[in-house]
Amino acid sequence: MFFGVSHLIVPVTDLERTARLWRDVMGFAEGRRGEGYVDIDSGNVVVRLIQVQAIETKVSLRLTVQNVTQAYEALRAAGGAARYEPMKTPELEEMACITDPDGHSIVLWRHLTEDEWGFVPDLPKQGQWYPEAEQLLKRLLSHVPAMFRMLARRKTTRMIEHLAKEANSAVTRELVIKGFITASAKINRHRLVGPLRAEGVNPDDYRQDFESD
Repeated sequence: MFFGVSHLIVPVTDLERTARLWRDVMGFAEGRRGEGYVDIDSGNVVVRLIQVQAIETKVSLRLTVQNVTQAYEALRAAGGAARYEPMKTPELEEMACITDPDGHSIVLWRHLTEDEWGFVPDLPKQGQWYPEAEQLLKRLLSHVPAMFRMLARRKTTRMIEHLAKEANSAVTRELVIKGFITASAKINRHRLVGPLRAEGVNPDDYRQDFESD
């Protein structure tokens, strides 16, 4: 019955001014035009700017951006008024907000990368781990690019605990090294040499694990 949101309606007092803001400053494509309105293609939903005599209801829009500070400064330079400057939030986001000339709020935001969190997440472990083993894995995972680290944390922890179960043992430093290697796709294991050497591990001692399927 329902197929999704197709348009968001934004009332504006100067249609051409606001269209330029969305098109020329924000970089979105102008779509359909009609009597008293301009459609802006935001990529996933159409923002329909509607010409009105006076703003009766103000709206708030959240825009995902790559660089919050740059987007914030661009909108300020284009006539936007600051609501709040770029800041990091407890929800692990970076956000800023400006108001356009009609008083509508435009929130700029992005997810923080794990390297920007300011803390190292706990491992999703279930079994018993020696403290030095847990710390070693956290350090090894810090070498994984942030965008892949959450998946690597889950997959590697699961592999290590599988090895520990097979060995009927708590998780040791040795099991962490083996699991860190074997949890990675064989074609990518050469990338683990640097992180292992950084932790004082000789990869040649684990050649069998590097070659295992």
